[in-house]
Parts: sequence; C-alpha cells; structure tokens
Amino acid sequence: MLLEVKNISVYYDSLRALSDVSFRVNEGEIISLIGPNGAGKSTALKAVAGILDTNGGTIEKGAILFDGKSIKGSKTHELVKSGLTLVPEGRHIFPTMTVFENLEMGAFTRIDKVAIKKDIDRICDLFPQLKARLRQKAGTLSTGEQQMLALGRALMLKPKMLLADEPSLGLSPNFVDLIFDKILEINRDGTSILLVEQNAQMALEICDRGYVFELGSIVLEGNKGDLLENEKIRKVYLGIS
Repeated sequence: MLLEVKNISVYYDSLRALSDVSFRVNEGEIISLIGPNGAGKSTALKAVAGILDTNGGTIEKGAILFDGKSIKGSKTHELVKSGLTLVPEGRHIFPTMTVFENLEMGAFTRIDKVAIKKDIDRICDLFPQLKARLRQKAGTLSTGEQQMLALGRALMLKPKMLLADEPSLGLSPNFVDLIFDKILEINRDGTSILLVEQNAQMALEICDRGYVFELGSIVLEGNKGDLLENEKIRKVYLGIS
C-alpha cells in the first residue's frame, strides 16, 4: 500500500469538513474521489498534500501514511522529497515565465542538469503541444495547454504519486479527453494517482477504484465497474436514470 489515510477528521475553525475519513491507494493505482461541491474531497486531498494549514484547516485526529511512513502534519516541500506531488486546482503555473522555465522550476529539488534536460525532453514527448511553445510565456497558453504544463511541471519531480485536483476544470471537451488520456499514460508509466474530479463519469472511467464523498464522509466505495453500475451513482452523478 502506497498511501493510507486512516480515520482523519478535519476542521476549519469550528466547522468540521471531514469526519473519520479513510481511504487507500495501492502502488500503481488510479483512485478517484468524487462527490458534490463542498463534500470534502478536495479537503482530503489537501490533507494528504500538506497544505491544509495554508487554508486554515487542521487535522484533529487520524493518521496519514505514505510509503509506510507517517506524513500527517508534514510540509509540502518535505512531501515532494518523499515522492508525493500535487497538481493544484486552477493549475497555478508561473504566467510570466516561459514554458521551459516553468518545467525547470518543477525540478527545483534536483541538481543534475543533464537529467533535468532529459526529463524536459520526456515531458515534451508526452505533451507535443508544449514542445513548440517552450520559449512562449506560460500565461499566453490556452487553459488546456496550461493544464498540460501543470502536469508536466509536477512530473519533473519524478513522483511516486501524483495528486491531481480538478484537472478538467475550465477545459473544453476536447482537452478534457486529452488530459484524461495523458493521466492514463502517466499512470501506465508507473506513477500512482489520487484524483479529485467533478466530472464523475470521466473520473470513474479511468480509475481502478473510487470513493464517494458526501457531507464530509465517505458514503460509498468500490471498483470502477461496481460504481459505474450503482443505481445512485448513475442517477445522481452520471445523470443516467
């Protein structure tokens, strides 16, 4: 087991955002967290990513283990070194820097310049659209291209696990399909993925297993086949009666 979240409860001041939430990610899996807005799925991701305190949240109880070690309360830069990397909601690229410079920034913990250049070439193979725009300011890219850049920048850290928060947000349908295809490709190359995604159909189609959040708790879990056939999931989240 690569990631194990055990019975965590999270509060924002006196407001409870998560209550006794548990889930796991095995090595090589794609795990999707789905649910309505405000259900707690992004809070769960932020708890794993070590950025709750920047948003005023605190983990009041429970444990988070990554690669067998406790990471509860760890800072983001510590998690990056252990192989856990976040692609945040909204992408958060550096708009005034070039695509190449953004990718270089992704390798901020590394010192081997030859290996960094090879990995930039590898990212360009994965995202050919970026290769033609390496010297272009990142802020001039389309939203879909910016999402590719955010994923590529995260991969420059060579993570064991990628945390992806709403990667389809604001993208055109064509780019949504492309981004999910790339997430599958990244996973096939050996990176485990924990995905928070509002597009439940796409999230469930690409995952191995999923967890359904409602009102700060997990109300349903299972493999993708079972969840895609679940009557409540089909009606509430997939719009299929």
